[in-house]
Order: sequence, then C-alpha cells, then structure tokens
Amino acid sequence: MSQNHFTRRFFLRGVGVSMALPWLESFNVWGDEPATNQSASDAPVRLAVLFSGNGFHSKEWWAKGVGRDMELGKVLSPLSEFRDRLLFVRGLYHEEARKGNIHSSQTGNILSGAPIASGGEIRSGTSFDQLLAQTYGRTTKVPSLVLGCEHSNPSVHKNYSMLYSSHISWSSPTTPTPLELYPALAFDRLFKDEVAPGDKSVLDAVLEDAQDLRRRISTSDQRKLDEYLDSVREVETRIENAGKRGEVQGWRPTLEQPNMERPADGIPQDIAEHMRLMSDILVLGFQTDTTRITTLKLNNDHSALRFPNLSSVEQPKNGIDYMIHHLLSHSDGEDWLKVNQFFMEQVAYIARRMDSIQEGSRTLLDNTMLMHCSSMMAGAKHDNDQLPVILLGGGGGRLQGGRVLDYKDKPERQLCRLYLSMMDKMNVHPPTFGDAESMLDEV
Repeated sequence: MSQNHFTRRFFLRGVGVSMALPWLESFNVWGDEPATNQSASDAPVRLAVLFSGNGFHSKEWWAKGVGRDMELGKVLSPLSEFRDRLLFVRGLYHEEARKGNIHSSQTGNILSGAPIASGGEIRSGTSFDQLLAQTYGRTTKVPSLVLGCEHSNPSVHKNYSMLYSSHISWSSPTTPTPLELYPALAFDRLFKDEVAPGDKSVLDAVLEDAQDLRRRISTSDQRKLDEYLDSVREVETRIENAGKRGEVQGWRPTLEQPNMERPADGIPQDIAEHMRLMSDILVLGFQTDTTRITTLKLNNDHSALRFPNLSSVEQPKNGIDYMIHHLLSHSDGEDWLKVNQFFMEQVAYIARRMDSIQEGSRTLLDNTMLMHCSSMMAGAKHDNDQLPVILLGGGGGRLQGGRVLDYKDKPERQLCRLYLSMMDKMNVHPPTFGDAESMLDEV
C-alpha cells in the first residue's frame, strides 16, 4: 500500500460534500506539487497568521535567552511549553504605517507594508497571505481561509476608513478579503461543495466512502482516520450547539432573550467559544489539506470586544466586561494583562492541537509557520516603531525556533523582509514585497 501514488488529491465524497484526507502513510495523499517543487509524499508547509488589535502590556512583551531556557514576559507566558519552537522577533516595523498614527492607518497594511489611502478611500496593498494563495494555494480546495471573531466596522475615524482596522488580509489593493465570522459557514466552506444548510451532516454524507477507504489502508492509518472523523464530528456538534446559551456577553440589551428564533448557524455569544471554534476549524483546514493558508483575526484594531469570561483583578466582583478592549488597552493594569494572556492562550491552543497531529516524521506544527502580530506595541501610545511579532512551528524543517532576533537598531528592519523570508520557505519568490528588497537572512 505504501507504494500507491495518486496524481490527484484524494477526497472522500458524498452528495454535495467533499472532504480532503489527513496525511496517511498508505497513500501519498498530497498529490503532485508543481508550484512548490515538493515531493508528493512530503506534507506541505502551512501558513497561519493570527492578529489581535491594540497591542499589549508595554512592560510584559519580551523574551530573552535561547531554547528551553528562554525567559518570557508575562504576556507570552501561555507559550512557555513552546519556547524551543518560538521565534521572537523584535524591532521590525512598517514606515507607511507610522504616517497616520491612528488604528486604521496602522492595521490596513500590517501584512503588506503598502501606503494607506485617507479621506475615506479604500486603498492598501495585496497582503502576503493572499500573494501566497494566488500561487501556493492553487492546489487546494480552498486557496485561503480568512476568519474573524469581530464584525467589520464600516465607519471613518480621523480621516481613515475603519475597514482598515477590520481587515488584515487583502486580495488586491482595493479589496479586503471577505472575512468569515460564522463558524458554521467556515466549516461548510471547508467540507461542502456549496455553502448551504443540509439535512445530513458532513460525516453522514461521506460515511460510505470512508468505510470503503478504511478497508484499503493500514491499521495505523485506520486509527488516524477514525481519530480525524471523530474530531470533525466533535467540531460539527459544537457548531450546532454554539449560540444556544442564554447568557449574552458584555453589554446587556433591553431584552433578556431574543424575541425571534435564533438561526441555527449563528455566531456564538461567548467570545471564548467563538475563538476556540475558529481555532479548531483552522487546524482542521490544515489537517485535511483543504487549505494551507489561513488568517484568523481574533479581534479588530480599535476593538469593542468585552471579556466577561475572564475574572477581573481590578474589579473582583465583575468579569472584564466593564470596559471595551480598545479603552482597556490604554492602561497597563492587571486586567489588560489577563486579556493579553487570553489571546496568547488561543495561540498556544492552536500550537498544541497542531503538535498532537503526526504527519510522517513530523507533526503538523513542525510543518507550519504560525505567526502572531499586532499593529502596535502598546495601545496607550499607539507605538508602532517596533511591532510585536512571534512565530511558532518548524516551517517543514526550514524555520528554527528557540531564538530571539533583535533588529531594533538596524537600518533595514522592514517587517516585509520577514514576509519575503516566510514566502521563500513556501517556495514563492517575489523579488520585492512592500517596502522590502531582501529577506531576513537570520530567519
């Protein structure tokens, strides 16, 4: 069985449904990779970009040392178990983002480094995730998956469109990539041929095909297939249940309960559950090779999210829902630190899930570049002279973690140089990108 080779990617299929398989030793399921010059039996490199707005606690975003001995500031403490896989990058910035000195002008080009148009006009630059999707993403069912946990804001703030604060992924200079907020629709996009409600679950639709496949694979692959199908079923069940709770987070409307029937596939009211569902969908998309490029915007810059799920240090009788995220970012209090750590816990959760999925001799985390960034260092100052950036994972053996790279006092410290390095590891080689003309050699 190990000698079998499929020149096209292998799917389980049902009526209106297709599911890409995880890595199996019995088949070279990745298919031919003409765009990336990879061997068909090698798991591909994935890119996940996570973003949280408004920066971090100004005194607790730091790292020093190497490997397992690396010391981390309190913001990064949830990532302690991954210190030897962590690349902490200090001092990179976007020159164009410094010109407006407001949230929108600092976020709309976070993944492109392009100039931002003011006056309510929408013009930025194609982001590097979408540049990858145009080439590297052609071999997958979904070229890129763009997820979010907070609604877009269409207003204008200090002469800049707030759409810049709401979107980090741009398909063209004038087109923010559509952002999927609904877990059910994101799930459908991965596994259904048409995004529409159905009477049968994804797994029911492909069960017969899965049973036939199970007879043709090794015992270890049978266990892996069963584990994968169980994980899909678990997420599907959680999506069905999401939003059915009576508790509404943060601000309380005049009605205690909706006065109309809630749609079955809505947005979860609990922000922790919303983020967790999106994180699981991100992992499933990579695990099944349905997509290799995902951006997950945990919140907007200038965010209005509240966090009643987190206990307050500063107001012990309350959760952290007495102030929206944006206003909270203008302090360096204990509650702000707890919110920062909550975001890092989402990164740690994704890394942990990925590291539990074996793909040949490596794990999914080993085959992924998981990046987290924000548009400013500290919300109180709107400081974007150096941007907070970390990477986790191995990039298919091409990315070395357990290091701190400091570019703060170096002349060529464009963040786009990091993007050129990351694209190079995915075998996409633009000569320049944004304001960068060369890669970061150390990455």
